[in-house]
Amino acid sequence: MDTNDLYGLPLERFTEERNALVKELRKQGQREQAAKASKLRKPSVAAWAVNQLVRTQRREVAELFRAGDALQNAQAQLLAGRGKAGALRAAVDAERVALDQLAQTARGLLSSEGHELTSATLERVSETLHAAALDAGARAQVQGGCLARELRHVGLGERAPARGSRAAGRRGRRPAATKPVSADARSARRESAHEAQAQARRDAERAARDLRDAQARRDRAAAALHDAEVLLSSAREQAAQARRKLKEVQRGIEG
Repeated sequence: MDTNDLYGLPLERFTEERNALVKELRKQGQREQAAKASKLRKPSVAAWAVNQLVRTQRREVAELFRAGDALQNAQAQLLAGRGKAGALRAAVDAERVALDQLAQTARGLLSSEGHELTSATLERVSETLHAAALDAGARAQVQGGCLARELRHVGLGERAPARGSRAAGRRGRRPAATKPVSADARSARRESAHEAQAQARRDAERAARDLRDAQARRDRAAAALHDAEVLLSSAREQAAQARRKLKEVQRGIEG
């Protein structure tokens, strides 16, 4: 086993197998490799889930990356004035479909305790895959299936300047002329707003589904508890009867 293999293991085995690998490397005299292996961090649940998807759903992950490339190209073309809003919309939809397919597969994964992944964890899985689809640096971290922590895409374009920084402009500086917004740019903004609305709707539907699932599990647990209480009550009554019968037998012997 090498260090890459550790990230394909069930999450609860990571630490034990890492320590065993470190011990073996030291035994072989590979102290430098052992030192590196000892510093490997156990993945978060979301990162572990992404690793499993990358390792087992290669075709679907490749499709997501292709969709991400197409989306970036469509946006660049539109901003350059050479693209169409419809092409951007189609690219956004394609990336979302590929992402949702992988997110659905992630729902079948179980935590180290044997529980389904929480909705918050699944959301972080989706955010990490979305980041890998649209960002080369994030993709490089995800592709090997050895991710230790989940990632997040912060969006395209420059970061907003910090408050009070030079980028915010000095007092009295003449503001830069504002370029007119093209029809395509306005359309792109509308498409972005529609996508955000659609995503919010999907998130609400997912939360409602998770709530229904949780309520169903609660109801099953309540039914199981009721049955257990009935059995316990019956067992107590039988024990009491047995004690009474024992006392009667003892009195008969003593008499």
